[in-house]
Amino acid sequence: MLYQIEFAILYALQSLHSPWLDPIMVRITGLGDHGFIWILTGIVLSSIPKTRKTGISVLLSLAVGLLLGNMILKNLIQRPRPCWIDTQIVLLIQNPKDYSFPSGHTLAAFECALSIWLCNKKLAVPFLILAVLISFSRMYLFVHFPTDVLGGALLGTFIALYVHRIIGRNSMC
Repeated sequence: MLYQIEFAILYALQSLHSPWLDPIMVRITGLGDHGFIWILTGIVLSSIPKTRKTGISVLLSLAVGLLLGNMILKNLIQRPRPCWIDTQIVLLIQNPKDYSFPSGHTLAAFECALSIWLCNKKLAVPFLILAVLISFSRMYLFVHFPTDVLGGALLGTFIALYVHRIIGRNSMC
């Protein structure tokens, strides 16, 4: 039943494909590949004295998410990706080799965006927008189910909150 609903959503998103939107979605999702943009953001923020603690929070959140989401949960749950189940949809990106739940792109995006938001809401706005766009692109590109994205967003949010709390609110920002 859940697969039917999720596939219905994914198929509806397939109707949005167009020659101008497809390359944009590929580039947006590419920003999240291997967490590069988020690691770079954490390093840059860590190198600026005023945002050092925010950058450390980003990097610690990413490390926890990598361990918990990508290394433990994906391999424990072993959920197949939609593109593995329905191979009729032509992928615009390389077929991912790891499991689907949670979405690692979404997880990293929300860890970073929320870590920044907890310290500086104004600075966080573009990161939050990018996190939402990357998350959407994963479904648009047919490599994640909606619940993979939701799970990645929730887990990323909780990890950012946990790291923020552990480090200490007063010493963070």
